[in-house]
Amino acid sequence: MFVLMVVIFVLGYAAIAFEHPIKVDKAASALLIGVLTWIVYLIGAADILPGTSDYQKYLADFIPSTVNLKGSTTDFIVHHEITHHLAEIAQILFFLLGAMTIVELVDAHEGFAVITDRINTDSRVKLL
Repeated sequence: MFVLMVVIFVLGYAAIAFEHPIKVDKAASALLIGVLTWIVYLIGAADILPGTSDYQKYLADFIPSTVNLKGSTTDFIVHHEITHHLAEIAQILFFLLGAMTIVELVDAHEGFAVITDRINTDSRVKLL
């Protein structure tokens, strides 16, 4: 299953790289890659997870030894993995929303004019 996840990623990355010839938007390809990869991960969790330290720690901390471990891989992915990754993505999005708001406010009040008024050259080399 892990190999299938890599194949999905490579094909999806190729779809993103060849966005114009295949006429499929990058966002659609990226969302499809993400969904398919999580689905394959969920289906093949029994093969992928048992050797990982995070999964072993999850079993030791949250699952009593008397409980049947049949659904533990699915519980681990749903309650630990997906929520962890969604939290990271949410942090990035909230940071970017705040940063873009500040930049737009500064631009609306011509705060960048102090810098742009001092640029006197048309040479790209000098600008760099």
